Amino acid sequence: MSTEMFKNPMELAVYQLHNFSISFFSSFLGGDVVSVKLDNSASGASVVAIDNKIEQAMDLVKNHLMYAVREEVEILKEQIKELAEKNNQLERENSLLKNLASPEQLEKFQSRLPSDSSLPLDPQELGSPENGDHQYSSTGSAV
Repeated sequence: MSTEMFKNPMELAVYQLHNFSISFFSSFLGGDVVSVKLDNSASGASVVAIDNKIEQAMDLVKNHLMYAVREEVEILKEQIKELAEKNNQLERENSLLKNLASPEQLEKFQSRLPSDSSLPLDPQELGSPENGDHQYSSTGSAV
């Protein structure tokens, strides 16, 4: 490429940006993109055409990214829902096991826990809301 065919550095920069954009989006889309050649006689119109093509390409990339993000959000919402359901199941199972355990078993288990544990081990404490007995809802939006 010869720099003599451009009247000023701006035309050269636009030409280089155009070539970079075409090659980038061509490889991104996996297809051939027809390039626009700048010539000295219609450089103003070519710059506008290039600007329009760059804007279209950027819109295309934005649309692809938004689609990918939406898909990922849906996957994450489903995972959150599954984890909330699993958490509820484990909390019910834990509560049942604590209710069925004898006081000796609870005392033995409590002695194995670190001293800073705030888990209620007394079956009577399990139902009180001030002791952190939460029920998680799997409905609604988590994001």
